[in-house]
Amino acid sequence: MNWKWDVFTEAFPYVLQGLGYTVGLTFACYAFALVFGFMWTFFKRIPYKAVRLVVSWVMEFIRSTPPLVQLFFIFYAWPMVPGVGVTLSPFISGVLGLGIHYSTYIAEVYRAGIEGVDKGQWEASKALNFTTRKKWLKIILPQAIPPTIPMLGNYLIIMFKEVPLTATIGMTGILYYANTFGADHFRYLESLTIVAIIFLVLSYPCSIFFRRLEVKMNTRFDKKAVVNEMKGA
Repeated sequence: MNWKWDVFTEAFPYVLQGLGYTVGLTFACYAFALVFGFMWTFFKRIPYKAVRLVVSWVMEFIRSTPPLVQLFFIFYAWPMVPGVGVTLSPFISGVLGLGIHYSTYIAEVYRAGIEGVDKGQWEASKALNFTTRKKWLKIILPQAIPPTIPMLGNYLIIMFKEVPLTATIGMTGILYYANTFGADHFRYLESLTIVAIIFLVLSYPCSIFFRRLEVKMNTRFDKKAVVNEMKGA
């Protein structure tokens, strides 16, 4: 099959119709994963071994299961569960499926950031009689978050590239429109190439943004600022 520029030109605006859906779903899934990741981190810090074991097992089960299978279960199987099953839209199913799946990975990023905070910072906040809220907001998180930014940025990019999986449950997006165009014109080469170009054009600037954000965050929340905050308490 030869490349045809006229088909490419015709397909581009058609495929581009799905960009808003793809980007919107990506940020919705990412926001859900960021929040839910904190919940996993909180549950794993509960001082009861049985709870931590159950949470760890559930997280491992979610990570070990393909996200496509989870999407199929939420969209197709969950409505059939007697008594509790509800029918969800493709958008909600996508947010839950991809959001929950990647929240388990983001939780580990949070954990690594928190454990990376020097032990002396924890002891100092306790010695200064900080409240739990002030300890986390003023001391722990300002030091734990900056090192995690590059990894969190990577997961945003990964999630952006996984969102096309939702086309299998009827979610419209650039892949959905590309497949539709290909089926209508019997030409998939040009339309799928457009999808690849869009992902490249959007993913690369995103990686640059997170690198710059990492530098900015490290400058703003350096250890000296934290020490000053503790001195002024």
